[in-house]
Amino acid sequence: MASSFSSSSIVTVTFVILMLLMDSSSAQLSNNFYSKTCPKLFSTVKSQVQSAVSKEKRMGASLLRMFFHDCFVNGCDGSILLDDTSSFRGEQTAGPNNNSVRGYNVIDNIKSKVEGVCPGVVSCADILAIAARDSVVILGGPSWDVKLGRRDSKTASFSDANSGVIPPPNSGLSNLISRFGAVGLSAKDMVALSGSHTIGQARCTIFRTRIYSDSNIDSSFAKTRQGSCPNSTNGAGDNNLAPLDLQSPTAFDNSYYKNLINQKGLLQTDQALYNGGSTDSQVEKYSKNPQTFNSDFAAAMIKMGDISPLTGSNGEIRNKCGRVN
Repeated sequence: MASSFSSSSIVTVTFVILMLLMDSSSAQLSNNFYSKTCPKLFSTVKSQVQSAVSKEKRMGASLLRMFFHDCFVNGCDGSILLDDTSSFRGEQTAGPNNNSVRGYNVIDNIKSKVEGVCPGVVSCADILAIAARDSVVILGGPSWDVKLGRRDSKTASFSDANSGVIPPPNSGLSNLISRFGAVGLSAKDMVALSGSHTIGQARCTIFRTRIYSDSNIDSSFAKTRQGSCPNSTNGAGDNNLAPLDLQSPTAFDNSYYKNLINQKGLLQTDQALYNGGSTDSQVEKYSKNPQTFNSDFAAAMIKMGDISPLTGSNGEIRNKCGRVN
């Protein structure tokens, strides 16, 4: 009996230690990580995001999207910010990001300002996380306490960014659930985070197939979008933009979900959330209750920010976000 008890205790303790180690990186993140080393961090970042969004409302959506694309490729480590060089190809020109992700200059400007008040202290990965939150708030969305303490990667992976970890815009529901699940996010998180498409714009080349070929689309909505997105195979109109949310394209609200119920999702990945599948009820809930959407979105953003951060002595604090030290 004694040996049996001892053996089971060892197994239990080993399991607990293993779980603690698995969660150690996110546990090292905290809301007050820079409270003493950079007390002006939040005000510095917010003023710069406010300036950028006031010049171009779309920039808020761009910064939010950049954070998502950073976190889904090897974690929230600022790898997407690394510029290509003659001997290095990073994530910026990978399929999901090329001619699509934007706002790098805004993050560079924020980093420069932050370096002015606390040099060598704050990572680019953390600046991006704060900028994403501030963008949502400035456009009328919910706020949340951003966990901080991430460090910057010393490399980036073009091949990993191209591997499908970022769901393509023609993904069906099962692939969306799978891709989010692979980084520890639930189907509920996925539907909430998809609500970020209440702001921002998409290029014609991304939604052309949907507006000309899909049957689960409102005909008048499709016709409206076809007006600025020709059914061309020679690249004509590819970069013409359309708002992801036709109703309130620069306001962070729950109109996105109302659009889905009316079959007015611009991307195939949008309408996949409300197409007779397992997420229909959640879309309906968010369409009727903006408070629930805001709460779930904020919780999911915090959860996404915990994806595989570099902490402790891993990585570095870059002096400039576009290159390693």
